[in-house]
Amino acid sequence: MQELSIGAGSALPPSVDATAQSGVDPTWVRRNADRTGIPAVAVGAYADAALALGTEQPACRLGWTTLAGIATVESDHGRHAGGTLDAQGRTTVPVIGPALDGSPGLAAIPADAASTARHGDPVWDHAVGPFQFIGSTWERWRADGDGDGVEDPHDLDDAALAAARYLCAAGQDLSTGQGWSRAIHSYNHSDEYVLAVLAAAEAVAG
Repeated sequence: MQELSIGAGSALPPSVDATAQSGVDPTWVRRNADRTGIPAVAVGAYADAALALGTEQPACRLGWTTLAGIATVESDHGRHAGGTLDAQGRTTVPVIGPALDGSPGLAAIPADAASTARHGDPVWDHAVGPFQFIGSTWERWRADGDGDGVEDPHDLDDAALAAARYLCAAGQDLSTGQGWSRAIHSYNHSDEYVLAVLAAAEAVAG
């Protein structure tokens, strides 16, 4: 695995509008959405998740651009299936990966009742949502990022917070090249994937 160098991400402002869907300054959200082409609701979700981890696990030093980089690669911020994000950050067209049926290059992971409810296949599991969680990983890291009482991998707020906690779980410092690359590699065990996320995150950072 290559060790790569990337910073913690651009600084986040404090909240100035407690009524906004995101807890982050909406002016900052809009500015970065316009600059990057990422939907504003997604920028807010990544920033909120990074702020949450700054409180929960400050030594992790996760930047919002890292989450944006992963979501770029995994689903184009929930738009990969041809849909977009609604005002609550939920995908208008579910992003569902291929059946994990043991075909070449794919694991063989049977579905269970909980995972079938998320992707509709009673036989094989699929990765779902903007961050492409498989069933067992979602069950471990599931989160309610927007406080609506529902933990939904198709909701970008929930998926971003779950991904943030997953990335920080091993105790890495993501402001270092070694810590960052190890965290991304833990999300997907592929050097090519790490490089793709690095390129996407650096493009978002500008």
